[in-house]
Amino acid sequence: MKAELLSLWKHIQRQLIPALGHELGELSDKDRKFVEVIGLLRLNPIAERYGWRGVGCPPSSRIWMIHALIAKEIYQFPTRKALVEALRSNPTLRGLCGWESKADVPSESTFCRAFERFAEDRLPEQIHAELIARHCKDKLAGHVSRDSTAIKAPDNSPIVKKQERVRGKPGRPRKGEAPVPAEPKRLDLQPTRTLAENLADLPTASDCSGKRGSKGNMEYWRGYKLHVDVIDGDIPVSAILTSASTHDSQVAIPLMQMTTQRVTSCYQLMDAAYDAKAIRE
Repeated sequence: MKAELLSLWKHIQRQLIPALGHELGELSDKDRKFVEVIGLLRLNPIAERYGWRGVGCPPSSRIWMIHALIAKEIYQFPTRKALVEALRSNPTLRGLCGWESKADVPSESTFCRAFERFAEDRLPEQIHAELIARHCKDKLAGHVSRDSTAIKAPDNSPIVKKQERVRGKPGRPRKGEAPVPAEPKRLDLQPTRTLAENLADLPTASDCSGKRGSKGNMEYWRGYKLHVDVIDGDIPVSAILTSASTHDSQVAIPLMQMTTQRVTSCYQLMDAAYDAKAIRE
């Protein structure tokens, strides 16, 4: 695996980047990083589902729009509008994505529809899973580090109100009356369910939450929480996005299931937030 990656990286550095620089002009550091990322991915098989089926007007090339989606993250464009403006004003970036002229760049509404379809298909997750399977499947990872981080969302994100708790009769049951059984907790159910069932049970709507930072101060945000498993070399192998209020322990077992399918590890490292009987078992 290391030899394959090293050979591919050398090819990108020694041949692909100089050739692109000769064709498009001098490349910046971000341009080079973008070329390296695109060179490591196999996007054509994944993009085949978006090909034209011979009905209606041929759509804009989705493989180039996937390039633009990746460029949005690498160049840190805050909005789709900023991405489209950069593609139209920057010939180098436009050429790296695949478009030759400014007139070829699709409109912002076209990007919006395409990116919405990519999100519905969970395309970024599929690209990441394929990359990990190709380069890390046969690797023995010494450890898996598990934690979460806050993902802030815009203020206009919809917030789902929590359902009001229905209380039963106060006090203990009468003599001879059987107590009402408590509903099983999510952590108790997760070990007996599949990964798909566990993922479907996790809340994903934007809401508010707080978390104690590294300096001991409470930090509050509105949006989501990203739960990540990272192996040796700071390589993220699994990631799950949930509501901000979801406790870290609720996502530990789904992450274990997902990571186990992708890599083999010796042990897993978690902080005190994951200290629960079901997780230890």
